[in-house]
Amino acid sequence: QVQLQESDPGLVKPSQTLSLTCTVSGGSITTNYYYWSWIRQPPGKGLEWMGAISYSGSTYYSPSLKSRTSISRDTSKNHFTLQLRFVTPEDTAVYYCARDGDIPHDYWGQGTQVTVSS
Repeated sequence: QVQLQESDPGLVKPSQTLSLTCTVSGGSITTNYYYWSWIRQPPGKGLEWMGAISYSGSTYYSPSLKSRTSISRDTSKNHFTLQLRFVTPEDTAVYYCARDGDIPHDYWGQGTQVTVSS
């Protein structure tokens, strides 16, 4: 059983960089042909796909967030990381990591609340 767990950055100040890590257990992030996504849900809004990293390390980003987003991975720790630069209060959301296989987002982390406030 694959399990994903997001880190908990809590409160982030405006203009700072948000860093989140998703640790995967029960499966390797290098296994063909899975992709590993970051998704967020602002309060009162729908889910927003932010980007993904593939089993081979290729990255893909939402066009609306591409200029502020980086996704990387550490295969030795079996985790992948989101960095979102220059955050504003509009980046306040619950952030999720998820696996994409034949079925998109077939496994999810429990989500972590990120609040951007001074």
